[in-house]
Amino acid sequence: MMRRHENESKRTRWHRRMVAVVLLALGVANESFAQPAPADNAAPAAETTPAAQPAAVAVRDVSRFPPNPDGFMRGNRAWGQPAGFYLSLWKFVPILGLFFGWVTLGKWVNQDASSLKVNSEFWNSAYLAGGLASMLVGVSMSPFSLGFFLSLALQGLPLGLYIRERNACVPVSARLLTQKHIKSVVFRTLARLGLHLGGKKMKQQMLGPDIEFIGKTSTGRRDTSRGAQVENSRGFLAAKELVYDAIIKRATDIHLEPKEEELQVRLRVDGVMYSVEPFDRALGDNVINIFKILAAMDITEKRKSLDGSFRAITDGREIDFRVASQGTRDGEKMTLRILDQSNSVSTLLDLGFRKQLEEQLKEVVHQPHGLLLVCGPTGAGKSTTLYACLNDIDSNQQNIITIEDPVEYKMENVTQIEINTKAGQTFATSLRSVLRQDPDVVMIGEIRDGETANIACQAANTGHMVFSTVHANDAITALYRMIDLGVDVSMLSSSLSAILAQRLARRLCQDCKESYVPKPEFLKKANLPAEKIDKLYRPPKEGENAACPTCGGMGYRGRVGVYELLVINDRMRDLIREKAALSALKAEARKGGMLYMQEEGLRLVVKGITSIDELLRVVK
Repeated sequence: MMRRHENESKRTRWHRRMVAVVLLALGVANESFAQPAPADNAAPAAETTPAAQPAAVAVRDVSRFPPNPDGFMRGNRAWGQPAGFYLSLWKFVPILGLFFGWVTLGKWVNQDASSLKVNSEFWNSAYLAGGLASMLVGVSMSPFSLGFFLSLALQGLPLGLYIRERNACVPVSARLLTQKHIKSVVFRTLARLGLHLGGKKMKQQMLGPDIEFIGKTSTGRRDTSRGAQVENSRGFLAAKELVYDAIIKRATDIHLEPKEEELQVRLRVDGVMYSVEPFDRALGDNVINIFKILAAMDITEKRKSLDGSFRAITDGREIDFRVASQGTRDGEKMTLRILDQSNSVSTLLDLGFRKQLEEQLKEVVHQPHGLLLVCGPTGAGKSTTLYACLNDIDSNQQNIITIEDPVEYKMENVTQIEINTKAGQTFATSLRSVLRQDPDVVMIGEIRDGETANIACQAANTGHMVFSTVHANDAITALYRMIDLGVDVSMLSSSLSAILAQRLARRLCQDCKESYVPKPEFLKKANLPAEKIDKLYRPPKEGENAACPTCGGMGYRGRVGVYELLVINDRMRDLIREKAALSALKAEARKGGMLYMQEEGLRLVVKGITSIDELLRVVK
């Protein structure tokens, strides 16, 4: 017991001596720490002999460390800062920059992911976690340089992964950190400093959006020289921005309308016109001249109606433009029809038919002979429906020939003919020639005159399947339209297989549409069961959806077809030969199960695909 007590006393004295040595080295030790503790069996301090005092002093003086020449100070002595300044500025500034960079990029990730619908919650969480880990490593790891670069890696990893995913969801021109993007940023930065590198082509690419114009000759052939002619023209940048903006907004038409002091610009998006920022009159006239040069039109002619076409390439896809101009009281008006060749031809399944109607239409399409008419106003999607019908036929086993004005979409294994009225090539003359080429299926872009109508009916009666369009409001009216064109009722009744009437209604935006409870009076008037319908949908009120990234504040995005299919049966053929009254034809059509467009449209309203206001707008 006594021995263990002595060992503990020795360890205590040794610890006190080590502390004294360290404190002496720092210059802050005092004699009380330097003196060793008395042993448990030693005499009290008052009884200490003079001989014992030199030993304590010896302990204090046995330090083997040299004195600090600068003296002791707390903190860092940097850039003239006083004693006690613990902050290292050369380390604090990059950490502060790292923090603000994290906050700024985090805000961009949130906004970009939300606008692109790229799992914003996941990427916000990932970037937040990476940033917190980055800041923790940056202020705690030693050496500082290693910690700082590791912090950059922790912050850049989630950012790089997000950019990789978002690049897969955007057009090529909008992708970030690609070779093309980095090269463009470097050249733009150098250009601001007065150093223009990359040649003329790169200089043109830096001027506005990445879009290239390719002109056409009067015969429709490609003419690259026309694009070079307008590159240095005033208004070239404005023309590029106008076309690129229209493509991004999914516009189908661009209208340039002259006013006294400006050129009004309107875009048709999903069948509805929207005004955009106008041009001043001088700049607007230059923009019109640029489009006329590209389309091989006479820029000196301002009053007569002219037409032409040109092409643009952007994001790796080709887009055709049909140009038409007309002189007006205030100047020259121009309309550009946008035809995106990269859009694949739709199938019947993509057009939104209900199941029974789709099966009926397919049965008609695959008949060995007959006449299928698609009717509706301009812009109702008639050509799209005919392309979908052709796409449902095996083009490898059948000879398919189309006659169009112009060819809107290219199809493989299909002979496509574009008419040229200036050269005397019309629908009627082309159809006569086509019938001598052993076709199985013939598509006529539009029946405009009696000659084309009669040839189409004759072709349907002689073993060909003929698809065509006609302008009429509904299926029954289209039947009488053919009679008005001079087609014999006997030949019409035997050749006609079906008539499809259609409209295009805008789809409600699925991200911002709002539900509401319809009035019982409306449901009763629309013959809808009030007990089964508890809510309908509509776009939000004006201004409430301005921040919706999906529809851009419009409340609608895309369109859906509203159809009315009249299948001609034997009883209908008898009524046509007898020139029966309109009411008799409608009654027979109802017996065959035909639903009016209003009824088909109400089905879409109940499903929340479109709104009742939109249905009433397109179906009168």
